[in-house]
Order: sequence, then structure tokens, then C-alpha cells
Amino acid sequence: MASKPKKADREKAEADDDEDTDAAQPSQKRKLPPLPSLKVMIIAGVGLIVVAGGGTGVYYMFAGGEHGVASTAPVKPPAFVDVPEVLVNLSTVGTDRTQYLKVKIVLEIADAALQPQIESTMPRVMDAFQTYLRELRPTDLDGSAGLYRLKEELTRRVNSAIAPSRISAVLFKEIVIQ
Repeated sequence: MASKPKKADREKAEADDDEDTDAAQPSQKRKLPPLPSLKVMIIAGVGLIVVAGGGTGVYYMFAGGEHGVASTAPVKPPAFVDVPEVLVNLSTVGTDRTQYLKVKIVLEIADAALQPQIESTMPRVMDAFQTYLRELRPTDLDGSAGLYRLKEELTRRVNSAIAPSRISAVLFKEIVIQ
């Protein structure tokens, strides 16, 4: 007698029949994968907008502003004011040898219209330089860090002497420590 096919064999045979039926009937609709949730679609949309906006910003930043972006005004070259040479003795406590500092300085200003005003207050600027430089020790001027601190302090003192006007920087033409 023939035995009945087992349940697993029957399911396999039915699956094979379904595949044959799908191949034979292409007009039948297949199941599509489910759409992502609304939350995922919103996050993806916002991400696309951010990426597109960033790309546009980078394009305009590196394109040179030729596409409707307002150009900036031309930059004026700075003007310079010469300060008379300063020669001071440095503060040397406990040594017999006196050391001197000789400095030639130029003041950098943003606008040449400030030059007459700065030149009229030059005695006040020279006084600020003399009183500060006489208190320096030779070790205060060691290395580039010492010169940077000196430059920053002189800039601050000049700006306080010529207020409300301002200078951009103090530039050294010559520095001699003897």
C-alpha cells in the first residue's frame, strides 16, 4: 500500500506549484516591500535639504561671488607714521654695567587721515615710550616672545595716548641692545 505523503513533503510540493504558477502568470501582482514610516521619510527629506543647502553655500563661497553676491569694498592700504628714534638705558639692578636699548619704530594706521592727529600727539606718545622702556630689564627682551610682548604693550600705550584714534600695530625698524 502506498503511504500518505508527509506534511513537510506536501508543503514543499505546494511551494513548488506556487513558483510555477507565478512564473506562468506574470500579470499577477507581487507583494512590494512596505514603505518606510512617515518619520523616516521626514528625516530623509530634511537631510537632503541640508546637504543641498550646504553644497550651494560651498559653491558660492568658492566661486568668487560672481553670481549675484555683493562684492566688498576695496581694501585701503595702511599708512605709516615714523616715530623718532628712542634711546634709553635699561633697568639693570645689581650690575655695574649699564645696558642701552635703541629702537626705531613705525606706527601702522588704517587711514592716512589720522596721520596729522597722531603727529600732533607725538610728545605724549614719546613720553609713554620713554617711561615704559626705561623700566625694562634685558631679560624682558629675550627671544621673539619678549619682542612680541614689547610690541603689544607699546601698541596699547600708543592707543591710550592718542585716544579716541587707534593704530593697528607697532612695527620695529631697528632694535639694538648694547
